[in-house]
Order: sequence, then C-alpha cells, then structure tokens
Amino acid sequence: MSSVNIYVEANPNPNSLKFVADRMLLSNNEIKDYPNAKSAIESPIAMALFEFKYIERVFIMSNFITITKNDLVDWDEVKLELRNFIKKFIEEEGKILKATTNKKEESKTLKDIDKKIIQILEEYIKPAVEQDGGAIQFESFKKGTVKVALQGACSGCPSSMITLKSGIEKLLKRFIPEVKEVVAEGV
Repeated sequence: MSSVNIYVEANPNPNSLKFVADRMLLSNNEIKDYPNAKSAIESPIAMALFEFKYIERVFIMSNFITITKNDLVDWDEVKLELRNFIKKFIEEEGKILKATTNKKEESKTLKDIDKKIIQILEEYIKPAVEQDGGAIQFESFKKGTVKVALQGACSGCPSSMITLKSGIEKLLKRFIPEVKEVVAEGV
C-alpha cells in the first residue's frame, strides 16, 4: 500500500483526538464506534489500538479515527506514537474492517417530520459535529422529543450537553415548532 499522511486535530473533548488520513477509511455513510475492545472484533485497526492500555474508545468514519483516552496519560506523551502507529498500520495492513457479509439495516418508514429533522441535522449539525471528530444520528421523534445518538468525540465530551441544548435543540425548535426537547444517547 502507498504512503499515507496522518495529521492530528484537537476537538472540544479534552480526552479525544481526531487522527485524519489523506484517504477514505470507510465509505461515506459508514460509522463505526467501538466503546471497548470486545466490540471492535470486526476492525483490525480498532483491536490493535485497544492494545494501548490508555485507549477507552475508537470511532472511525470517512477519513478519520477519533480516539478517546483515559487519564493514565497526557496527549503530549502519546500523540506522536499513535499517529505513527495508525500511519504504519494503514500502510502495512490496510484493513480497517474485516470482510463481512453485509447486514442490511432495517429500513423504517419515516414520517414527514422525521425526514425534516434528519434534513436539518444533515445540513446544519452533522458537518460541525464531524469536524470535531464525532457523529450525530437521528433515532426517533415522539411527543415533541427528538432522540439522537452522539458518537465519537461527542461521547463523554464535557461540552456535548451545552452543544445539544444550546445549539441542536434551539436550531430544531426554530425550524420545527413541534420540537420541544432534544435528548441524546452516548453523552
């Protein structure tokens, strides 16, 4: 495999860093969030990263890997080591995911209001969340409450509740009067 460039970006979560590659790691709509080593069985790179005792979560999407660490180390101590490890792994192994049979996700029929919420999330919210090394996914809308899943750097981020209430909730309320509240999984 050819040489790959990796650069590192900070994000609002002090325990997470975003490692960005100069090529796609997963297809555009694919998101892989591994909260522990057991969940990472399908991803050779995630399993290898969990060998580092300070890594708590591995999130992979498009051209980046967001790593969340515990408090055993500071980023200054391990950032370069991780960047080099990811670079070497991609260059030598190249496999982000093991070949698996494609499981089709259940396609649920969406109501018009669900579609409108998803459109707003996709257009206004998702790009900013992804820039910070995370992801947001629509889960449901019931009785005025929008339920979303926050992943990657957003999971466990100290500022994610502020972003959720001050940013996402206000925006959705402005565009869709039926929205009264936004709640999240993974915060």
